[in-house]
Amino acid sequence: MLRQENVLAKALELGFADIGFTTAEPFETQKQILADRQESYAWTMESGLDLVAGTDPQNVLPGARSIIVLMEAYFSKANPQSMEPFFGRCYLDDDRVTKDGLAVRIKAFRDYLSQHGIKAKIPFNVPHRLAAARAGMGNFGKNCLFYSNKVARKSSWVLPIAVVVDASFAPGQPTPEVGCPNWCKNVCLTACPTGALRGPRKIDPRRCISFLTYYGQGLTPRSLREPMGLWVYGCDRCQNVCPRNAAWLAADLPLNQRVADKAPDFDLIRLLHMDAQQFQQRIWPHMFYMKVEDLWRWKMNVVRVMGNTQDQVYVPELIKAFDREQDERVRAMCAWSLGRLGGPEARRALESARAPSQGLVAPEVAWALEMLH
Repeated sequence: MLRQENVLAKALELGFADIGFTTAEPFETQKQILADRQESYAWTMESGLDLVAGTDPQNVLPGARSIIVLMEAYFSKANPQSMEPFFGRCYLDDDRVTKDGLAVRIKAFRDYLSQHGIKAKIPFNVPHRLAAARAGMGNFGKNCLFYSNKVARKSSWVLPIAVVVDASFAPGQPTPEVGCPNWCKNVCLTACPTGALRGPRKIDPRRCISFLTYYGQGLTPRSLREPMGLWVYGCDRCQNVCPRNAAWLAADLPLNQRVADKAPDFDLIRLLHMDAQQFQQRIWPHMFYMKVEDLWRWKMNVVRVMGNTQDQVYVPELIKAFDREQDERVRAMCAWSLGRLGGPEARRALESARAPSQGLVAPEVAWALEMLH
């Protein structure tokens, strides 16, 4: 029979930063939270993510007896500065489609268990962070994120991976509490620009910038455009301001060459003018929550970000996109961003567009000209 210390040694050998063990008992508190906040999480069911079923590991693997939690430090190397302000760090080296990084090591771990007669499943809907806390691997921040008690200087730049197995292992001592210091003064809660964080460990995911960037419906409301800032895809705002993350943010990290190699593809101007083929081949394999049918949303996000940069270099590109793009949501956001950036060139373009503009575009052109005047 496979011993627990052998499993631990194998995980570390494969490059995981930490490993923990907990029982396969249902996550009853999480099930209750989901019941109490049905309105906030209804979108998950609509998208095929059954979080309620995931609260009972038996629904994932009948006969489940333990959960092994692997801890990955996803921000273990530095990312190019040309990308970090615009994309959430957890997506910059995401291989869930390409399967050429973390996925290889996860498969090797599952194969190791299988070779020793242990069935294992890695479900997407089991509460991975709660499993890690129940295994005693760390605790929570008020921002709902999990903070390791060992990895990345005890920061939240970690990804817990729950492996449900049909073997028994000695569980760790649960540490489900919030570990934020009293002197923090709720920095993450007050720093969330869209008010998604409603209180310690209480989030409305529908107002989270990450959610809005890839699941937001229609033209982004004007009230959210400035608060969403420079985020094209994802958001790290509540992690960047967190005092518990300061030590790791100050670390002198080596460059992540995998991310650096694809940085040119994620240049804002290139993203604005990309076609469907470029998107499917160069962008979607790395950031896949939006399909080619949502190319308009990618471009709308990029346009909003360009306006929020306050950089005049983007004015000609926005004018070009306004003239070429067919989707009125992209064109409407171009008008808004031109109004944000201002200047004679932007004003001339908006004045020319005033009369022929219709639909969603017309009020945005009018608003932009009003701002310029």
